[in-house]
Amino acid sequence: MVMFLFLVVALAVVVAAVTLAVVGGGESAPLPEAAPERLRDPLPPDRPVDRADVESLRFPVAPRGYRMADVDDALGRLAAELAERDARIADLETALAGARAAAHEQRAEHPRTEPDEGRKEQR
Repeated sequence: MVMFLFLVVALAVVVAAVTLAVVGGGESAPLPEAAPERLRDPLPPDRPVDRADVESLRFPVAPRGYRMADVDDALGRLAAELAERDARIADLETALAGARAAAHEQRAEHPRTEPDEGRKEQR
């Protein structure tokens, strides 16, 4: 019987404490809105993005994960830089292929003579 009374009293104390905390605890005004945490763009605007920049990129946490706008902005920037690098690589590979073809044509038009053969012709 003593145990039963103890449990009833403990339950009443817990219910009263929760009720006071919810209904009458503190000021009646709601909590002020917190300013949303925004991504400070750590990607460098004055140079191309490198591996260390991507590894150090951290997004602020929002109530349901990450802010989609911040992630979209960062991914858009990375995609643009990758596209620019791919275009630059393609241009350089085209220029290299052209230079190799020109060198091959030049060798085909003017075959090199061996040094010994040139001496024999002079005698």
